[in-house]
Amino acid sequence: MRPQPHSYRSTRERSLDAMLALLELRGIHDRCVLAAMTVVSREPFVETSDILDAYADHALSIGHGQTISQPYVVALMLQALELQGNEHVLEIGTGSGYSAAVLSQLAAHVYTVERDPMLSTTARARLAALGYDGIDLMCGDGSLGWPEHAPYDAIVVTAGGPTIPQALVDQLAIGGRLVMPVGSRESQYLSLLVKTSAHDYTITDLGAVAFVPLVGVQGWSEPA
Repeated sequence: MRPQPHSYRSTRERSLDAMLALLELRGIHDRCVLAAMTVVSREPFVETSDILDAYADHALSIGHGQTISQPYVVALMLQALELQGNEHVLEIGTGSGYSAAVLSQLAAHVYTVERDPMLSTTARARLAALGYDGIDLMCGDGSLGWPEHAPYDAIVVTAGGPTIPQALVDQLAIGGRLVMPVGSRESQYLSLLVKTSAHDYTITDLGAVAFVPLVGVQGWSEPA
């Protein structure tokens, strides 16, 4: 008897199961993060040509020189924030809106900043169409944060900079956690900053990563 072709749903389920198994194998143990990444489908946030690779553990282009990060890196960054569900979180680098959607399952409210006007417009429409609420999006220089809504309980930066912008440190609440790739334009180390007082903090290295550059006043200058 000829095997029946797999349905789209069964393909997605197998891809999702494989992604979750890999995340756990690589040390993602936060059950809330894993649950959020189960609930939020990646397909609507990737290019149509990449649908079959939506859950593959590598970054995918979303146009305009930007990417949607691989699932492991998304999970690692969110796990490092240690969210309990009642936090106000700032995300720098909305991109396709995927990370903001996952964050909306983990925090009380998400503020997200995207510097590219077209990506910003597309992400806002996509998140609204998919029914994600509790997310405010602004188009602007993410290296300067979003001071109107500070302080934030957690900040996640999805682009790499030469240093952690002072503006973001200033907007982080005491006791808050900030995760950001820091290094050169081509490669960085994922840094976890924990703010211990108004002027003091600790930084922990979470491992090597490679992100697109954080372009802005307190990031990299615009490439030629």
